[in-house]
Amino acid sequence: MEGAGLNGTGEARTRGGRKMLLSLRWGCLCLAVLLTGCAREESAQGQKSKEVVVYCALDRIYSEPILREFEAETGIKVRAVYDAEAVKTVGLVNRLLAEKERPQADVFWNNELVRTLYLKREGVLQPTFPSFAADLPASMKDKDGHWYGFAARARVIVYNPDKISGRDVPKTTFGLSAPAWRGRVAMAKPLFGTTATHAAVWVAYFGKDQARRMFQELLNNRIMVEAGNSTVRDRVAEGAAWLGWTDTDDVYSGKARGQRLDMVLPDQDGMGALVIPNALSLVAGCKNPEEGHALIDYLLRPAVERKLAECASHQIPVRGSIPVPQGCYRLTDIKAMQVDWDEVLDVLTTTGEMMQELFGA
Repeated sequence: MEGAGLNGTGEARTRGGRKMLLSLRWGCLCLAVLLTGCAREESAQGQKSKEVVVYCALDRIYSEPILREFEAETGIKVRAVYDAEAVKTVGLVNRLLAEKERPQADVFWNNELVRTLYLKREGVLQPTFPSFAADLPASMKDKDGHWYGFAARARVIVYNPDKISGRDVPKTTFGLSAPAWRGRVAMAKPLFGTTATHAAVWVAYFGKDQARRMFQELLNNRIMVEAGNSTVRDRVAEGAAWLGWTDTDDVYSGKARGQRLDMVLPDQDGMGALVIPNALSLVAGCKNPEEGHALIDYLLRPAVERKLAECASHQIPVRGSIPVPQGCYRLTDIKAMQVDWDEVLDVLTTTGEMMQELFGA
């Protein structure tokens, strides 16, 4: 009996040991599964962070293919927010200002410059120093690293060659207010986009009083005020207007669609044509600064500027070494207006108030 009792106790101990070993193995398995899950979650979180949010004012048809190429090359997901033609740039700038304390964008790809300078002044942007900015002209980059200009457009006089001969098109800024063009000229409302920039440049260059007289003369000459630059182009192509202020890219894209259009670079024997670059900036306090820097550096590659020069909008390369299609321009081919952009920024608010008074909200 005593032996049997000892044997039973031993078997019990053996069964208990086996249960303990099984429990230990099960616990280790559960821990391994848990750790694997955590690792996968961390990996997923790491992969999720490989993204960049860009607010983009350049037309989507031209910017999106380049952003997709960046994704394919780097593996960084691009989330792009675009804006409407009529309020382009202004809408994105207001959004960036509203989000200043909790930024949602990493990169701002502006299609003009002056409101980028405004964002810098308001502390919305932070410095970054991309390697591909080294060969940009000094006038096309901020010495403090807050913005970089590339792929420009020029403000031009577009005309319909079925309505007017090229030799009769005004060659100066002042020519469009001549009585001969009464009711035959179109321009975008100067509250948004490059037309608003153009207005502020006039105020800075000519002074507030003279600029006001120039705009009043255009209004007195029954200028057609349209929603945007592309609408101006279309009105000219239709023959509703004979001439208009617009951008080179609008003319090129219209001609690519078969519209009857041509253009004149104004003031080539005088003050020069207004040239407005796209501008790239890194948003202060953004969630993905490394990815944002990588995107800016990619977009500043000469190969990207060449692609933008070769697409239907034929953006103007700011580097003289980049080849362009026949009939298109580099910055070095144009007599460009010398603009003090800081002075333009100083008169931006005054100009906006004047334009609202003259043209309505």
